Amino acid sequence: MKTKKIPMRSCVGCMESKTKNELIRILKTPENDVVIDITGRQNGRGAYICHKVECLKRARKTKALERSLSIQIPDEIYADIERQMLEFETR
Repeated sequence: MKTKKIPMRSCVGCMESKTKNELIRILKTPENDVVIDITGRQNGRGAYICHKVECLKRARKTKALERSLSIQIPDEIYADIERQMLEFETR
């Protein structure tokens, strides 16, 4: 019996390697919009980040998320991502 391989990804904030399920996928769509990919299956360039707000702040400070997605990210998008992360933590 074959065991299913679990995909691993690195957080752009803390650089820790975790399973895809433990991370949030931030996506640059073909239209150059930056969104959170809830399903993890949308088309576009993706970067992964932990569910911790500290990781998002670190990625913002070092511009790691912007480098990964090759796009400038406005403050509103960072605020929206942070709000959604806080909502997830309270569940």
